[in-house]
Amino acid sequence: MTAAVVLFTSDLRLHDHPPLRAALRAADEVVPLFVRDPAVHAAGFDAPNRAAFLADCLADLDAALRRRGGRLVVRSGPVAREVRAVAAACGATQVHLAAGVTGFAHRREERLREELGAEGIALRVHDSVVTAVAPGAVTPLGSDHFAVFTPYMRRWSRERLRDPLPAPRAVRVPDAVRGEEPPSRAGMTGLSPRLPDGGETAGRDRFARWADTGLPQYEERHDDLAGDATSRLSPYLHFGALSPVEVVRRAREKGGAGAEAFVRQLCWRDFHHQVLAARPETSVRDYRGRGDRWRGEEEAAEDIAAWREGRTGYPVVDAGMRQLRHEGWMHNRARLLVASFLTKTLYVDWRIGARHFLRFLVDGDLVNNQLNWQWVAGTGTDTRPHRVLNPVLQGRRYDPDGAYVRRWVPELADVGGAAVHEPWRLPAGERARLRYPAPLVDLGEGLARFRQARGGG
Repeated sequence: MTAAVVLFTSDLRLHDHPPLRAALRAADEVVPLFVRDPAVHAAGFDAPNRAAFLADCLADLDAALRRRGGRLVVRSGPVAREVRAVAAACGATQVHLAAGVTGFAHRREERLREELGAEGIALRVHDSVVTAVAPGAVTPLGSDHFAVFTPYMRRWSRERLRDPLPAPRAVRVPDAVRGEEPPSRAGMTGLSPRLPDGGETAGRDRFARWADTGLPQYEERHDDLAGDATSRLSPYLHFGALSPVEVVRRAREKGGAGAEAFVRQLCWRDFHHQVLAARPETSVRDYRGRGDRWRGEEEAAEDIAAWREGRTGYPVVDAGMRQLRHEGWMHNRARLLVASFLTKTLYVDWRIGARHFLRFLVDGDLVNNQLNWQWVAGTGTDTRPHRVLNPVLQGRRYDPDGAYVRRWVPELADVGGAAVHEPWRLPAGERARLRYPAPLVDLGEGLARFRQARGGG
């Protein structure tokens, strides 16, 4: 009997899983393996919301494998050590793994290649598992990556995606390999109250329902803050419970303006992956430095605390920050608004905001989180790096009736219509009864500070 190991990382599914399919073709028995790496905890990436969602994903993956005669083997410890031990236990000659783009993923792959190679075990790394188009598959003339989204999208859109793979009918796991019980979210603390269920089953169900009801209207409704018309698939894509190849292809099959707009967002995801793959240092450093002298934790402590807690005095900003804590998620338009407010109106270092997002976001993805924050801060790939989003104007445009604000800022529940976006203009007596803070900073003063700091940009 021949054996192979499949190391699951950010690809926690059975449908459209190239590493698993390749292992099943190459060997009689396959070990589906997930390693709980202490390095993830040491780096602070196992925030409670993501730990709970991960537990759901692993439980769902194990259940799906058991229905096919297999099981998920869960181990704890350094990844290379555990993979080597599992391979030795079953006599595996191959280990299959999805390619990653972060520095962490690259170091993991290097250690695996070194330690497995010493034992004569081949490491097979598969592209287009966590992205629709592999980073580096399309490049501009004279560069290793695209620095601007629109030309990347034109090339990306012409790429032929591989055919999605069906889930295997059977997975035979060698008896000799032992593991531990998959983690459970039961008993976990610090979770957002409305955290969604994780796992491939939940993700596929959500996508199927939304593709019928939400996708056709996505183009005209995706910025509607109160309408909540986005797919909310980002956590499932982050953990790989859904295949981006399958999602793109199914959206294109549906067709229409909504599908085109949705696929564009998935293209942004791949765009950021190819940027970070080429420039891994941008997870912590500016992609394009602007000479900023950002305010930090000490200098801006009170402003940062007010922003984190949703009490800046700007209702749409506060609504977004409170949604983040309650759901472990935030509407994409709100993410842009709160990030612009922190970095450009308060002139606080984008890394402070990025860390706070990673503390709560169930879809907290190092690639998209860091590069989206830089895009808003003007130090990333935005071709208009000095743009500043006005929270009042944006609130009126994307939450015209104030329903989103009233949902998340109950102090303003009795303020009618668009007036909710400027509560400081209400009569003094009514304003006092609201017990809602005055604006943290005048928007004009914040804009002037930012422009002066950017050298008049």
